[in-house]
Amino acid sequence: MRLADLTAMELVARFGDGSLSPVEVIEDVLARVEELEPRVCATYALDPDGARAAARESERRWRDGSAGALDGVPATVKENIATRGTPVPQGTAATALVPAAEDAPAAARLREAGAVIFCKTTMPEYGMLSSGVSTFHHLTRNPWDLSKTAGGSSAGAAAAAAAGYGPLHLGTDIGGSIRLPAGWCGVVGIKPTHGRVAVGNPYPGRVIGPLTRTAADAALALSVISGYDPRDHTSLPAADDSFAVSVEGLRVALLLDAGVGLPVDPEVEAAVSSAAAVLEKAGAVVEPIPPIITREMLDGLDSFWRVRSAADIAALPDDRRAKVLPEIRQWVSTAGELSGFDVFHGYSQMHAMAAAVTAVFTSYDVILSPVAPITAFPAELAYPTDDPSKPFEHIAFTVPYNMSAHPATTVNVGWSSTNLPIGAQLAVPHHQDLTALALADFLDTAGRDWPTP
Repeated sequence: MRLADLTAMELVARFGDGSLSPVEVIEDVLARVEELEPRVCATYALDPDGARAAARESERRWRDGSAGALDGVPATVKENIATRGTPVPQGTAATALVPAAEDAPAAARLREAGAVIFCKTTMPEYGMLSSGVSTFHHLTRNPWDLSKTAGGSSAGAAAAAAAGYGPLHLGTDIGGSIRLPAGWCGVVGIKPTHGRVAVGNPYPGRVIGPLTRTAADAALALSVISGYDPRDHTSLPAADDSFAVSVEGLRVALLLDAGVGLPVDPEVEAAVSSAAAVLEKAGAVVEPIPPIITREMLDGLDSFWRVRSAADIAALPDDRRAKVLPEIRQWVSTAGELSGFDVFHGYSQMHAMAAAVTAVFTSYDVILSPVAPITAFPAELAYPTDDPSKPFEHIAFTVPYNMSAHPATTVNVGWSSTNLPIGAQLAVPHHQDLTALALADFLDTAGRDWPTP
């Protein structure tokens, strides 16, 4: 195993006992990036010199006993999470490139803990696609199959995690943008309880969370970046939940039909059902449940987001507006046909989703489902439907938890016949983020050895 493949937990332990140096690790991570990046295209603003300097400072802190919780651990940050001195293009050539004045809260917490942030990671146009298609970045591809998408909008974060660009990667999620790429790339990704991690530029449903290769690493990263920050009025004090769970007697709702959107691929259904069987064998009570959301809810959300994005794009100067990805411009082109009533009704459907999810948790401890109804689709497509008028047919399993603010995480539970990862999603009640990760860890280690290609 190369140093770049060690987990954050392993790195911290070895830095602590002196058997390994942060300088050695960052060199191996940078070598991995140099080797794979021409094909994967996951990075933005790669800073090898800055990373080496930060690793040397970390080495010094380990020697003098002042190391932080993630000291020396290589990390990446999605490009829409501001880092001081680096522009935030939001995946589009339409953005004026202005260096960020300061680190966003989550990036600042990583630095305070000693993590070595060596690059940002790519995202698609305005973060509004579940792919890596962007007018600013190179097309990000899935390390398992370069002809397939890594997902999005945390495209580069998921691809970097799967490719072994170090152990920790921060992404953002407003409708599935951590969990979808994590599922398609075979890694762990958690959408935390809304407010657990300060965003800095809050918006309904928007969260920041880690993508990692293990649930334990995700829990470690989440513990570091959590907590209140005055720059985000929705942020919450740090929680005191623990990375532990008892499966015996756990009430599991098995959701295999989202009720709307693309049909679930039989291989995806089989893999998630196998995960349910592992939990049941360990003593959980597993019960199938009917769909949680409706077509009216998903279409209403589409209407609201369409108008919001249309307003943002309309505010651009003509020359910059012309640079926006054609599929996005086509999607927002019909926003003017929606009435004020339509927009308000669409906004109300966000709350309808939240109420529907909350009702399920009155009877169950966890909702187990696919992350997405399909495996990774061709990389060049902006949407799995290849239809800008139907952009959200694949997010019906993920977006409800953004609207309800519940934490939800992913874990790989199998592989398709074409050797693509299949992810399961575990959603839990508010503030039980580490419980979700503990369940992911159980399925990943104690449940069974999922076959690998």
